[in-house]
Amino acid sequence: MDICVCVKRVPLTQEVDLEIDESGKDVKKKSLAYVINEWDNYAIEEAITLKDKLGGTVVVVTVGEEGDEEVLRRCLAMGADRAVRVDPGERILDGFVLGKILSAIIGKQSYDLVLMGVQSDDENLGMMGPLVAEELGLAHAAVVNGVSLENGEAKIQVELEGGTNEVSRIRLPALLSIQTGINEPRYVSIMGIRKAAKKELEVIPVEALNLSDDALSPKTFVEEIFFPPETEGAEIIEGDPATVAEEITRIMKEKGVNI
Repeated sequence: MDICVCVKRVPLTQEVDLEIDESGKDVKKKSLAYVINEWDNYAIEEAITLKDKLGGTVVVVTVGEEGDEEVLRRCLAMGADRAVRVDPGERILDGFVLGKILSAIIGKQSYDLVLMGVQSDDENLGMMGPLVAEELGLAHAAVVNGVSLENGEAKIQVELEGGTNEVSRIRLPALLSIQTGINEPRYVSIMGIRKAAKKELEVIPVEALNLSDDALSPKTFVEEIFFPPETEGAEIIEGDPATVAEEITRIMKEKGVNI
C-alpha cells in the first residue's frame, strides 16, 4: 500500500496577539512559531498506521520554502519513508495555484491512496482535497474519521452534521481528507528528529513540473485583512418570564424581525 500525504507548516496563533502588517493584507509572522498543520498531523499518523498494518511506503509532500522542511523531517521521524518539497520561488500561492502544484507532484509519485487534512489552521478554506482529487481524477471523501482497507477498496467513516457518522466504501486509488480525532498522533522523540535530520529530502523547483503560466497564476487576491469592529457588550434582560418575553419581542420588532 503506497500512500502519499500532503502536509503544511502553519503559524501557531492560538495564544498570540496578532498584528496586521504594513500592507494590510497579511499578519506579521516574523515572531510567530510554526508547527505542522493539526489536520495534517492526523493524516500522516493514519498513513503510517496503515503502512504498519499492510506494508508499503509513505511519501510526504509539501510546497514551500526551506523552513518548511521542518515538518517534513517531523513526518520522517514519525515513520514516513520519503519526503518531497516543491520550491515555489516567489510565486503567490492561492488555493488554486497550490492545488495545481500539489496535483502535479502527487502525479509523479506511486500511490494507492492520497491523504491530507480537511483544512489548514491558517486559511481554513477546506478546498484542497476536492480540488486535487478533481485534478487527478480520483474518487474523494472529506471529513473522514475512520479508514480500513480491503480488496482494493477503503471502508470509510465520514463525520456528518449533528454528531452522526456515515459508513461507505470508496474504490482505490482515492483521496481522503482526514478529520481530527481519527487517531492519536504518536509522540516524536528528540532522537527520532535527530535521525530524520540526516535523511535526504527531495527538493524540486516548481519550474520542473512544467505547469502552464495560467496554472501558476493566482485566481484570488486578498484586498484587506482587519480585526472585527468592537461592539457593545450583551444586554442582560432581567425579570419574570412574561417580562423577559415581552422585552425580547420588543427588541426583535425594533430590529425588523417579523413575528
